[in-house]
Amino acid sequence: MSLRGAQKSQPNSPLSSRLSGAMHHRIRRVAVGAGALLLSATAASCGLQSASAYIPAAEPGSIETQASLDGVEVVVGSKNFTEQLILGKMAAIILQVAGADVVDKTNLAGSVASRQAQVAGDVDMVWEYTGTAWITYMGHTKPIPGRIPQWKAVAKEDLRQGLVWLEPAPMNNTYAFATPEKTQKKLGITKLSELKSLPTDQLTFCVESEFFSRSDGFKPMLKKYGLEYGTDVPRGNVTILDTGVVYSVTAQGGVCNFGEVFTTDGRILALNLAVLQDDRQFFPLYNVAAVFREELLDAHPELEQIFDSVSREITTKTMLELNAQVDVEGADPALVARDWLREKGFVN
Repeated sequence: MSLRGAQKSQPNSPLSSRLSGAMHHRIRRVAVGAGALLLSATAASCGLQSASAYIPAAEPGSIETQASLDGVEVVVGSKNFTEQLILGKMAAIILQVAGADVVDKTNLAGSVASRQAQVAGDVDMVWEYTGTAWITYMGHTKPIPGRIPQWKAVAKEDLRQGLVWLEPAPMNNTYAFATPEKTQKKLGITKLSELKSLPTDQLTFCVESEFFSRSDGFKPMLKKYGLEYGTDVPRGNVTILDTGVVYSVTAQGGVCNFGEVFTTDGRILALNLAVLQDDRQFFPLYNVAAVFREELLDAHPELEQIFDSVSREITTKTMLELNAQVDVEGADPALVARDWLREKGFVN
């Protein structure tokens, strides 16, 4: 599902003026165990994942070869961190099985490069995050609550760039706070609103410097949950660390009970961390969706149904597990992508 149908059926709607002529995702992830986190985090930030244009062979499953795509070139892009590499390879496999001639441009150097390549028409398809587009690319300061409302707002605005957002996945890769499972059991909390019930000496946090100072970061989060930095949470209770170190220090305990994490990071599983529910919906939603150049979907609307069927299966738990296979177990992102598509029956 996309918003193009509504726009085409309502020529006088704001969407109908679409285009007659016509950067934020955190680079992170990695762990092989607490002792190796620093080294592996450095490797990830340098883009030392599979950077090849290798697309594993697969045969049609529920995704069938489309005669209409024979000889059609589709350029697939992605950013250069684990999750994006997996998703990018997934798209390349899907398109190849469907019959397109795929050009693999995954592993682009960050959000800005990925966005610019697609807007310029050098890349036909990427997986992008609703929160990244709304806040970073489009410059809005207030996220829109709700997966579908946020997606609709992003999709409507990006039509002006000639980009079509297909159905958003359930997967939400946003900020969160996690605690070691044993600490969670000891403190007896499962959601952020319960932080206020804890004694001051238990309200200890590990965060990265950017998150500490963001307008949608640590201090506003505390305020949303009825806590004030400097009083309810003394300054000495907060430790600022590099991103790659927050996970391991949190898991080891002693320094902090709660660490800033990203909800699909494989280290959550590897280090036995429990994520606290953001029950007052403070953090922006970063649901991922397939984004295509409009002219490609106009010519090949069959791609919409194919990718929507895949997106519906990509949950936060699924992505957490797939990321862990790469970052913890050392698997190749391309093979992880193909094996999951096989498991779901999309390909054989």
